[in-house]
Amino acid sequence: MIAAAVAAVLLGAALQSATGFGFALVAAPLLFAIFGPQEAVTAGVLLGLELNLLTLAGEGRRPQVLRGDVLALVGWSLPGLAAGALALRALPERALSALVALAVLAGLALRLRARRRARAASVSPPPWQAAAAGAASGALATSTSLSGPPLVFYLLARAASPAQTRDTLAAIFVALSLLAVPALLATGTFAIPPAIGLLLVAGAAGQLAGRRAFAGLGDRHEAAVLVVLAVTALAALAASAF
Repeated sequence: MIAAAVAAVLLGAALQSATGFGFALVAAPLLFAIFGPQEAVTAGVLLGLELNLLTLAGEGRRPQVLRGDVLALVGWSLPGLAAGALALRALPERALSALVALAVLAGLALRLRARRRARAASVSPPPWQAAAAGAASGALATSTSLSGPPLVFYLLARAASPAQTRDTLAAIFVALSLLAVPALLATGTFAIPPAIGLLLVAGAAGQLAGRRAFAGLGDRHEAAVLVVLAVTALAALAASAF
């Protein structure tokens, strides 16, 4: 079972490094199934911090971060972080597994939307979109570790470039991880899973592999990613039903 978790982390880290999004979509369902909600969320927070710091500071380049959007989204995530941590403590495992499944399906829908949408000139979405995306992302971060889908939706509306999207997501995920740790500690839901060292090594290896693919992503690779996400969504739904 630990080998399956390591493989999921490796694949998810490579996907996130290549696209800016997707680690939790691939890894969270298996981590939930193997370790349970609290240890899975804690692992997701720690791995997310590692992966995104490597993206921003470990690639020898200047990140293209949309700083104003980061500040707005992280600020609005604060009430969501607290609500999500409370949900992690109060909701039964099956309910959280169902929430993971719904978040995975939402992420898959966003990826399909991104494939069909042509990028336009950069725009500024209305303020309520930042509020909604930030709060939803914070709640998902501490309840399921799947904080990405609301942020991706917002950046699609923002019409950010691929590099801006990848680096802005990384900056937000670093902030959310740092904020999630005290939220989990305060609610008694911070639980480091066994073999966390192996998972961190797998995360670093996946990030290194994914960064090499970032510049050359094409339609065939995206199609393969969507197949993986579809299989992950079905697995998460099955886990929540039994």
